[in-house]
Amino acid sequence: MRSKLSFTYFACCLVLLFSAASQTSNAAPPSDACSLLTKAQISAVVGVPVGDGSSVAGYSKMCTWKPSGGQAEGFQMVTLNLESAESYQAAKSMLQTVVNSPTNQSAQKSITMTAVSGLGDDALFSSVGGYSKLIVKKGDTVFQIVVYSAATIEKKRDLEKALAAKVLSGL
Repeated sequence: MRSKLSFTYFACCLVLLFSAASQTSNAAPPSDACSLLTKAQISAVVGVPVGDGSSVAGYSKMCTWKPSGGQAEGFQMVTLNLESAESYQAAKSMLQTVVNSPTNQSAQKSITMTAVSGLGDDALFSSVGGYSKLIVKKGDTVFQIVVYSAATIEKKRDLEKALAAKVLSGL
């Protein structure tokens, strides 16, 4: 009798464990980009007070934060864009093709793709000229962060990484 109760208890624990795991892994990816960062978080990272995030009417997967009271010196805005997990690998492959293309090679590798470690399951910077974009994948959640400013590409990348870490901490 005692072994029957132990087996039943063990079986119930396994069922609860697997059902809890499946519920957390089936959580839908976020659909409101403005809910993933606060203006206080962004202001602390970029060093400029920003206003509330705004999205285009009817499209909540992209959010933009701009300086409070107009443009600040050298800083224009931050954008956060949510993407589908399905599109991530296709976009990464296409970007790799462009980076390795003869046209890009002859243009002194003007378009770059750089792997980033320590963020999500996979992350990369895509850059051209002074423009940088950080793309991060964690589970079924994929997002892009762009800091628009007059800062160096290295500084923009540091800011994008810091903002991405804040997004990831809230997922």
